Formats: sequence, structure tokens, C-alpha cells
Amino acid sequence: MSKDTEDEKPRKKGKGMMMKLVLGIVLIAAGGGGAFGMMQAGFIGGGKHEKEDNNPKLVRKGDDDPFALPSKDKDAAGLADVHGDGGSKYRTSYYSFADEFTSNLKHSDALVQISLAASTKRDGRVLLWMKKHELAIRSALLTILADTPEDDVYTLEGKKQLQERLTAAINTVLTENEGFGGVDAVYFRSFIIQ
Repeated sequence: MSKDTEDEKPRKKGKGMMMKLVLGIVLIAAGGGGAFGMMQAGFIGGGKHEKEDNNPKLVRKGDDDPFALPSKDKDAAGLADVHGDGGSKYRTSYYSFADEFTSNLKHSDALVQISLAASTKRDGRVLLWMKKHELAIRSALLTILADTPEDDVYTLEGKKQLQERLTAAINTVLTENEGFGGVDAVYFRSFIIQ
């Protein structure tokens, strides 16, 4: 053997070892990248989960409300909750404000005094939140009343618009504090103008 062939053999052996090392690194990188891609796509591992909708849900007539408020009505203690077959397929719950609302009307010496109730077709969390945030809701409703022109409280259309504004104000307070409104309508229990 000549000296030139002896020098070539160790170079080939070193070059082969380097190729195996580079090939191993490439395979590890490709495998890691593939695994990462499969995890992101949700094929393996936890993947990305959608955030669960934890807002109050509509409650069908006859279904149990998991957030129902305890009944204070002693007379209805033994009576079953009976729903009619017609109308909405969802049950309606009401929240009555304990105290009346009294306010001046916009640009007027007249006063308005009203008793209010609100309704929801959603679960009892909406009623719980109304009770919890009643102070903030009262403040918002009094602001709406004070911004109502006297002429509006004498017409049916004006009263309907006032109801819509009061409903929107309650939902705004609930959304700001709880992230969800849920009040469908506001009703006048009494309405006195002086």
C-alpha cells in the first residue's frame, strides 16, 4: 500500500462519522418539529381548547334551573310549577325591585314615581346578579329617569321607549360587572306622575 491510500482511509472514516452525526441531528430536528406541529393541530397532546361558554343559559319550560333562587312564597310551597303549552318554549323569571324609584323629569318640575320588575328567560344567575348589583342598577335607572322629558311619560310610545332604555341600562350594569346582561324586559308595577 502506498502512503497516499493509507491517508485516505482515515479521512473517509472521519467523514462518514460526521455524516452520521449531521443526519442524526437532522432527524431529531425533523421529529421534534413534526411532534410540535401535531400538538398544535390537536392530533396529539392537549392541543388548544376552546374557552367554555359560562354565560347564563336559556331555561326551557319544565327544566330545572341549576341556579334557581329559593322561593320565599310560603303559600306556593306545596304547589308544582305548571307551564302552559303555548307561547315561548323558555320559562320566564322575574325580579321585583323592593323600593320605588322617584325622580325629577328632564327640564320639568314634575316628579315620576315608579315601581319596577325585570324579566329574564335565562338561568337564575341573572337574578342573583341583579340582587348583587342592585345599588349600581338603581343609580343607572335613576339617571335614565332624570333624563326623560315630561312629554314622554304621558304617551304609550314614550313609556315603551323608557322601558327599552331601562332594560338597556340594567344590561349595561350587569355586563360591566359580570360580563353578561340577560335581562329581556322591564315592567312598570306602578307609574305615578306628580
